Amino acid sequence: MLTLDDFDFLLPPDLIAQHPADERTSSRLLHVAGDRRDDRRFTELPDLIAPGDLLVFNNTKVIKARLFGRKESGGQIEVMIERVVDARLAIAQIRASKSPKPGSRILLEDAFTLTVTGRTGEQGEFFALELDGDGDLYALTERHGRLPLPPYITHTAANEDETRYQTVYARHVGAVAAPTAGLHFDEAMLTRLQEAGAELAWLTLHVGAGTFQPVRVHDIATHRMHSEYYELPQATVDAIARTRARGGRVIAVGTTTLRTLEAAAQGGELRAGTAETDIFITPGYRFRVIDRLITNFHLPKSTLLMLVSAFAGMEPIRAAYRHAVDERYRFFSYGDAMLLERQP
Repeated sequence: MLTLDDFDFLLPPDLIAQHPADERTSSRLLHVAGDRRDDRRFTELPDLIAPGDLLVFNNTKVIKARLFGRKESGGQIEVMIERVVDARLAIAQIRASKSPKPGSRILLEDAFTLTVTGRTGEQGEFFALELDGDGDLYALTERHGRLPLPPYITHTAANEDETRYQTVYARHVGAVAAPTAGLHFDEAMLTRLQEAGAELAWLTLHVGAGTFQPVRVHDIATHRMHSEYYELPQATVDAIARTRARGGRVIAVGTTTLRTLEAAAQGGELRAGTAETDIFITPGYRFRVIDRLITNFHLPKSTLLMLVSAFAGMEPIRAAYRHAVDERYRFFSYGDAMLLERQP
């Protein structure tokens, strides 16, 4: 039985990156293949990609999901949108001295009003909200909201974050957290990869605020993941088939990309389409699609640390994280990157 303590490690707080690197591609890159660890720069990534390889990216776009306002009673309130369901409906976390009741109304940013229609989520942790009057929630959050930086970043979102907490290829709005492995890529890097003979493909998974929820159970087998929406185009499925036929490797850029592809292959065959996934990948999982993973360094005791341990091996990951701490790599969303080789 694996427990939460199996995925703990000591991280000096000063290694948590509070700001992005000067340039997107100027981060460090730790290449991990079993017991082997190579310290590199992210600019060297094209040298590690072979002609015929395929890189798959998550092109979700982060919405301005954090809003402040007040209840009808006058109490102050903070809303973190988990998901904009459509132009009128949203699911959100609400922080207030007293939780609003169903039927109550909240005014956000002195600009628009929502009605609380009830609670939702596995444990009722979210609120269902409906827009009052005319308007479009996507447009209203973009105009009045604030970028939802992760809780371990201590500054409020600034102009730098408006640009650097989005990937350069972000297209489809809906995420409340960035697919952070993609933050290391700029247009020039994408061009270099293609010039090196790699193929690029795209999918969409809208990262939810649940990605920051801690695991609250000791026995990780009893943990339940939050659900997230994804869309896998047929063009990407076809690109993966071509890569397999020519003997290339499928490289997931980020854990969200990996989770999407593995979820879409749960029936035994990779299938295009749209769906919700709550796939929870832990050591012992048999990977069906992905050969290599580009990812950042993850939080202690997190589901993402469990995922990379399943992919690259528990002992190689433990050793890699000890090495990263000793060598003072930068951790989490604005931190450095890893290139992981899948271990049997």
